[in-house]
Amino acid sequence: MKAAPEDQVILLDVQRLDNDVTRIEHRITSLRKGDQLTELGTKAAALRGELAAATGLVEDAERELARLESDTAIAQARVERDTTLLQNVANAKDAAGLQSELDSLQRRIGDLETSELEVMEQLDGLRARVGDIEAQLADADAARAGLAAERDAEIARLEADRASAVQSRADVAAKVPDDLLALYDRQRARYGFGASLLQGGVSTASGVTLTASDLQTIRAAAPDDVVLCPDSDAILVRTPESGL
Repeated sequence: MKAAPEDQVILLDVQRLDNDVTRIEHRITSLRKGDQLTELGTKAAALRGELAAATGLVEDAERELARLESDTAIAQARVERDTTLLQNVANAKDAAGLQSELDSLQRRIGDLETSELEVMEQLDGLRARVGDIEAQLADADAARAGLAAERDAEIARLEADRASAVQSRADVAAKVPDDLLALYDRQRARYGFGASLLQGGVSTASGVTLTASDLQTIRAAAPDDVVLCPDSDAILVRTPESGL
């Protein structure tokens, strides 16, 4: 294929803009995957599980406390009833029976009140744990929301950059002859690079120094010959800095 040297040089700008588009797209993909957001989401999910468990323990303790308080109230009501009966009973045997029951009820109330204190202490600890988890969850949710907002803003900026690069690429590519551009697109689709600058005997696409034999073949080619890089298969663009 033949193409004017100046048209071949334009391919370097096309390649640069294609590289920009690819780089931006990779960055957008990376941001959308959101590794940090995933980590925060996993952390928040774990905290919600902990919160549900801790809240369940608080509810269990509250029910136990309510039961103990109810039992204490019932026992105290019976103490009041038996005390009134004892004050009015005339039979010694009945009085002894009531006194025995009162003593038993007082012990029962003492045990219940001890249990109430223990449960209340547990409840304080459990409620503190719930509060701590809620604070951690709020922090995680706030961090995730902030990170998501930053990510969305960055993606919007990158999408604008991509649109600009795509338009610039189209404007530059329009200056290249159709057959030359088609070859560039084909080589880039196959090998990742469509054009490579030969600079000081090095193909910039591959980063490899061409052999003396390859350089000799390239020197023998006419300026308007389209030459492919022996290492990257990209169109090898020759300029005064190529070292030929």
